[in-house]
Amino acid sequence: ENQGLLVSNDNSYPRIKALSMNMQRCGVANSIITLTEARNYAYMKNFFDKILLDAPCSGTGTINKSVDTVKMWNPAMVIRLSKIQKQLISCAFEALKPGGTLVYSTCTLEPDEDEAVVDSLLSKYGNAKLSDINIEIKKSSAVLEFEGHPFSPEIKKCLRIWPQDNETEGFFVAKILKEK
Repeated sequence: ENQGLLVSNDNSYPRIKALSMNMQRCGVANSIITLTEARNYAYMKNFFDKILLDAPCSGTGTINKSVDTVKMWNPAMVIRLSKIQKQLISCAFEALKPGGTLVYSTCTLEPDEDEAVVDSLLSKYGNAKLSDINIEIKKSSAVLEFEGHPFSPEIKKCLRIWPQDNETEGFFVAKILKEK
């Protein structure tokens, strides 16, 4: 409890404010909260033991909660977000120590924002490997091919959580190890 250092970051002041209040409420004393673009962490090569990248996304996994998500969705937005996500996951991987773990998550179910992003990381870095995720909830298999583009067989270790299966929002999660 309260060992090590927890660095939390967001580029939205309202989310930082809520995060800060939650950290205080939970008694987390060993933390630093920053308000910056996550890409600014790219210069901190091999610094972090563990990273959770909850990437900005189109939010299609939240349509049960917010009909506005459907109204805002469009293919150009998915393409734009996918580019940002690929930059963020590369920056996070660069900042991860060898032997470290990076968890990539989104609340979208768009393969361009999920499997395609993780696949691009695996293609770019030979020392990036996926790890199985063992949790006791109903989950679905990852998409192994999308629009004629096959993904790495490693992608099968990612998981999708559909909103109707667990009375949650929809999520995508990948657990990535940086080999030494």
